[in-house]
Amino acid sequence: MSILAGKKGLILNIANDRSIAWHIANNCVKYGATIGCGYLPIEKMERRARKAMEEGGFGDAWLQPCDVGSDESIDGFFKAAGEKFGEIDFLVHCLAFANKDYLAIGKFLSTPRDVFKQAHDISAYSLLALTRGAQPLMTAGGSVIALTYLGSEKVVPGYNVMGVAKASLESTSRYLAYELGPQKIRVNTISAGPVRTLSAMAVGGIDEMFAHQEKKSALKRNIDPDEVGKTAVYLLSDLSSGVTGENIYVDAGFNIVGL
Repeated sequence: MSILAGKKGLILNIANDRSIAWHIANNCVKYGATIGCGYLPIEKMERRARKAMEEGGFGDAWLQPCDVGSDESIDGFFKAAGEKFGEIDFLVHCLAFANKDYLAIGKFLSTPRDVFKQAHDISAYSLLALTRGAQPLMTAGGSVIALTYLGSEKVVPGYNVMGVAKASLESTSRYLAYELGPQKIRVNTISAGPVRTLSAMAVGGIDEMFAHQEKKSALKRNIDPDEVGKTAVYLLSDLSSGVTGENIYVDAGFNIVGL
């Protein structure tokens, strides 16, 4: 199957072969896309990203550093992307950050201003900034997706400021979807169930979250991150041409269950 054949896109940021970004990139390549990837400009992160890409069989994909906390770095990333690809068809936002010292049960009230601001800057504003950089390269329209989690709309003890930042991310995606609709650029989010990524393991009570997910979800299991990758392919392809401003759950039906 080649439902992404001929499409070119950018995926930020790949951390390792367990990251959701890696599973999305792997599926995009599998279904025919040409991709470029971003990584946090730290030497060990570049090594991890290159190793993960090689293990996925797309080690020859374009790789460029991008610190989403820096407008200068974002500008440099998209200038290089424009020189490499000319035009792109999609952008994938797979990044978030909050100080792990405040991702613990009972720590939300003590969240300092600078921690709150940083979480929103890296986790939510970055979608706006990256989409602004990608928009001039999407001359024929395109698709933007971002990763979120149920903690944006329900209290997940320990998720704390990250949940508030994810709520901001989801709202940002809807406003972008509305504003960019006339340019045939679609913007959606995927709300993934818990996955054992580097960032997830920093959340307080993460093991209890996995156990609760398996017990409560409609499918009575945790998700495979590859399932998020396949959903991303749908949203990045023409199969979802009429879908924008939506939040798609890939959580084994956890979100639909009440008591």
